[in-house]
Amino acid sequence: MHKPIHSKEVTKAALKKLQDRGVTIEDIAEIVYEMQFPYHNELEMEDCIESVKKVLLKREIQHAILVGVELDQLAEKNMLSEPLQSIVETDEGLFGVDETIALGAALGYGSIAVTTFGHLDKNKIGIIHDLDTKRGKGIHTFLDDIVASIAANASSRIAHRLRDKEENITSEDKKQFEDEELIG
Repeated sequence: MHKPIHSKEVTKAALKKLQDRGVTIEDIAEIVYEMQFPYHNELEMEDCIESVKKVLLKREIQHAILVGVELDQLAEKNMLSEPLQSIVETDEGLFGVDETIALGAALGYGSIAVTTFGHLDKNKIGIIHDLDTKRGKGIHTFLDDIVASIAANASSRIAHRLRDKEENITSEDKKQFEDEELIG
């Protein structure tokens, strides 16, 4: 029986996959900034970087990175069986497994993350566009959608935190809400 893999190992492996594919936390944070600045003009890039880092600590995100990038790399090495090889290699329009994995990773951050993911998938902002159009320079069928998911999650996280700040809700208040069993 295998020993469970420590979360630090999973985190390191996922971050290395992003780094090896040329995706930085700052690249993703730029998308988050673009998505959230219209709603909060005091937003700073550092807030976006922090949010991306927090999202990257989530196992669902890490697993999506590991699976997606692995499939992209196998396609680059022509190691998938047909017709999957051709489908992934060409990022076939009716192939939705890449979006399904990325969307699944966005579900933990609520409806804002889901709708933001849809927007980013459609409009290909920032590094997402770069990954999507790198024909001949690697296959990123899964990675562009995973990056969109990370950015969508980080955007949602910021939106929710801003509301808490506006309402002066602290972490102590949240704990009190839980402790008071406000719902019957």
